[in-house]
Amino acid sequence: MLLSLTVKAKIKLDNAADAAKFQETTEQYRSACNHVSEYIFNNNFELSAIKIQKKLYQDLRQCFGLKSQLAISAIKTTVARYKTVQTQLRRKPMAYATGKKDKKGKEIYLKVPRDLHWLWKPIYFQRPQADLVRNRDWSIVANGEKLSINTLQGRVKARFVLKTGFEQYLDGTWEFGGAKLIKSGTNWFLYIAVNKEFPELTRNDMQHVVGLDRGIRQLVTAYDDQGKTTFFNGQAINRKRRHYKALRASLQRHNTRNSKRRIRQMGNKENRWMTDINHQLSKTLVAKYGPNTLFVLEDLVNVRFATEKTTKDTRYEKVSWAFYQLEQLLTYKAIQAGAAVITVSAAYTSQRCPACGEIKKTNRKHQLHAYQCSNCGYQSNDDRVGAMNIQFLGTQYIAGVKKPKLKKKKKCERVNLFNCR
Repeated sequence: MLLSLTVKAKIKLDNAADAAKFQETTEQYRSACNHVSEYIFNNNFELSAIKIQKKLYQDLRQCFGLKSQLAISAIKTTVARYKTVQTQLRRKPMAYATGKKDKKGKEIYLKVPRDLHWLWKPIYFQRPQADLVRNRDWSIVANGEKLSINTLQGRVKARFVLKTGFEQYLDGTWEFGGAKLIKSGTNWFLYIAVNKEFPELTRNDMQHVVGLDRGIRQLVTAYDDQGKTTFFNGQAINRKRRHYKALRASLQRHNTRNSKRRIRQMGNKENRWMTDINHQLSKTLVAKYGPNTLFVLEDLVNVRFATEKTTKDTRYEKVSWAFYQLEQLLTYKAIQAGAAVITVSAAYTSQRCPACGEIKKTNRKHQLHAYQCSNCGYQSNDDRVGAMNIQFLGTQYIAGVKKPKLKKKKKCERVNLFNCR
């Protein structure tokens, strides 16, 4: 299995002249991307990089001063952005209420597929950047101590530093790919793509199955094949997030230039803190359960958190945690440790009784954070029940079920199978 990650390198420039070269290159590259974007938008969303290159290559070289490889990279970057937006639009069709309801009383919506023609204006690249190709536009020189980066005014060689723990990606076992040059604040960074082949964990190699239920009160509830449950409490995190929310509201009431600047700074700080929490949590899970473990998560794609059913005071905490980021971090850490991560359908995982298999929505008591089966009387914590059902789906996956999913049995099946006709 090929694992692809991004390493963040902070560039240590020796003089302002080198910084000016970076600034000019990223500004011109951004302008070139916007030029390509306008062409795509005005030409029926042509997404063939080769056809665009034949039309715009000379313009990018002459009008923006880009070198050969940067001109081609600008086209590829813009096409990739449009393809990403195209995928996002296809995944989320426009839904119109028909005014009708189905047998269960739910609103019936008419779904209309969306594509790039729904865009009102070309995609705009706001942030100065430059996508660099390995060995052509950037390389590591001086025995791994410096970066050599190509600019419009020639190459710049500068020292760089990595965060603690990132040195492993320079041990020679990782293959370097493209890189992105970006300025953040007063500092310049190079985001380097690294790749490494890891042995893929097969179903026969999976010795342990751990179900993970993600939430707000408990960030993660883990249930393993030994019947043990581990709670990772999120109450302290919720208190800190409420503090950020109150501070942001206070600054918004002032509505000054300084308050707006502080809101932006605070938002970046909160995002970094949330990322750090997810890193710690994913690292702890992988270290606790070790290799040959299958981590099973709910597939939360297109799962909607109903804000109208959440009180206004707690809405921010309940709908804005970076659950997908946690899944991504856990996935790559698990692969490196010889484990694996899969996602299963979230349907009925909080409603099914782990003891008798009955699925009933009212069995879960949200306010009490409890679950009580009306059929067999089984009682437990509701988050634990969710983790148990997710772990159960993981065991089905190992048994050979490609897409394990909980299904609600028909009423006659539960009462008497022989009475069904």
